[in-house]
Amino acid sequence: MKINGTPYRSVWVNEKDGWSIHIFDQTRLPFSLDILRLTTQQEVAHAISTMQVRGAPLIGAVAAYGLALALRQDASDAAMEQNAAMLAATRPTAVNLRWAIERMLNSLRPVAPENRVAAAYAEAGRICDEDAAQNEAIGRHGLELIREIAKNRPAGTQINLLTHCNAGWIATVDWGTALAPIYMAHDEGLNVHVWVDETRPRNQGAALTAWELGSHGVPHTVIADNAGGHLMQHGQVDLVIVGTDRVTRTGDVANKIGTYLKALAAQDNKVPFWVALPSTTIDWSVANGVTEIPIEERTASEITHVAGRGEDGKQTRVQITPDGSPAANPAFDVTPARLVTGLITERGVCPATEDGLRSLFPEQ
Repeated sequence: MKINGTPYRSVWVNEKDGWSIHIFDQTRLPFSLDILRLTTQQEVAHAISTMQVRGAPLIGAVAAYGLALALRQDASDAAMEQNAAMLAATRPTAVNLRWAIERMLNSLRPVAPENRVAAAYAEAGRICDEDAAQNEAIGRHGLELIREIAKNRPAGTQINLLTHCNAGWIATVDWGTALAPIYMAHDEGLNVHVWVDETRPRNQGAALTAWELGSHGVPHTVIADNAGGHLMQHGQVDLVIVGTDRVTRTGDVANKIGTYLKALAAQDNKVPFWVALPSTTIDWSVANGVTEIPIEERTASEITHVAGRGEDGKQTRVQITPDGSPAANPAFDVTPARLVTGLITERGVCPATEDGLRSLFPEQ
């Protein structure tokens, strides 16, 4: 995707600079486009845990490169296993992180230690290339849903889409999941408009999704998290499309906190609720998302304080709660499969059921 006309991926390697890894500092967006240079697995782990890099597919790809950086320091079996476990523990909910680390280990264990560094960079690169290709395919399949809406409307009628959190290219290696069909629809000339949930408490929608869409020229409007149901009641939402950090084999969906409420409102108002995901986000070992998916509890300061830009143009944080008031901060919730219209994967769309998923992934 492009920023001011320049194409980027969300992670890249600088071979001339010690094979360092480069990412955008997402905590600085949308007010500053800062590029972080990561040279150790500790720096990668810090970037993931502090959400300088975020998005389920992207943290898996970055963690894969983090293991490659670790092997530059010590490529022994013991060190590799220890560093892999450390990286896998940085975020508990997104299954892509664990998947990427396990894939790296399965690839590297048979390799002699002296050859592991080169093998690790190559495998991490393949993970990135595959992610970009998967997301492009998700975009093509999701585009058909938007085309179908347009086909049944007078030519040029605005199509209103609603999304929650950020599932665009900044959350993946390229294209994004939920936003990929929107980009393709816009580029095809369809009159799409996106309602962007602010997505408290970290405001990934207001800060990241709005920045992405604006950079690409997609019409959009930022709304308060609690406004989505109201818009649906008044016929101003044609389709809800979100990403996910983990999907069970039965179609339950874990996504940013607040997604469940959007799904409830969508069902009540007969608005289609679609979830876009690469197959790496499916956890075939889990059947019940509500009881089996671990939900990350983040620091209370994300609730009690808000980040933004002051009138002086400087980025700052301000407290918005009374001194002494406790705060709880579950980062994700689970939307039961019964509320999901369907899933958009790189292999096509399917019902949010075990049979639906296995129809696309029979090898599982």
